[in-house]
Amino acid sequence: MDLFPAIDLRGGRVVRLSQGESGRETSYGNDPIAQAEQFAAAGARWIHVVDLDRAFGTGENQAAVSAIARRLAGTVRVQTGGGIRSLEALRQVLDLGVTRAVLGTAAVTDPGLVPEAVALAGPARIAIGLDARAGQLAIRGWVDTSPVTVAEVCRRVVVQGAETVIYTDVARDGMLGGPDLDGALALKALGAFVIASGGVASLEDLRAIRDAGLTGAIVGRALYEGRFTLEEAIAAVGR
Repeated sequence: MDLFPAIDLRGGRVVRLSQGESGRETSYGNDPIAQAEQFAAAGARWIHVVDLDRAFGTGENQAAVSAIARRLAGTVRVQTGGGIRSLEALRQVLDLGVTRAVLGTAAVTDPGLVPEAVALAGPARIAIGLDARAGQLAIRGWVDTSPVTVAEVCRRVVVQGAETVIYTDVARDGMLGGPDLDGALALKALGAFVIASGGVASLEDLRAIRDAGLTGAIVGRALYEGRFTLEEAIAAVGR
């Protein structure tokens, strides 16, 4: 199981949102590169970087994403998402030096993009972000909701060649209430490698994700607020 400490970028700052709402923001610093280096020094093998400005359509933080990827090249792999809604946008993000790019809204609204993305980059460099709100898919920076279900899209993208999905229960994100293991396991049963995101609050949550056989866990607020250290998290799951 892989751990993904998270860096969410907004206006060049490291922030966390509660339940994905843009007005419920907590700032954790103005130097995302230094934060990434701290995670690397603590033993991170992956870092999950989200460009919230691109997701909301209010700007971009691509220079910071590229700086993190290139500064940590050969040491830490970077997985990044936020506003990647076309093949050209995917190419641009992959050219920043990241290891894996996350398709979210576009995987729902433009089904033909997924096989094109897999053909362009290979399945190892693509992940599909599936963000659930009451069983339906939250899209466009979690502002809108799609009528299709998470399971329907997961089933389709697996058939189209995608291997990895990142599953987030929006209601739990940033709330420290524990992850939605049942939802994640339902997607694993469809043949996906599932990274759980949203709600991790304790080392016990991480062990539960590991014991469920999930591929990974994204951790944000719990690290920033000192619920546990990254070193403790790595020791807890053995990676």
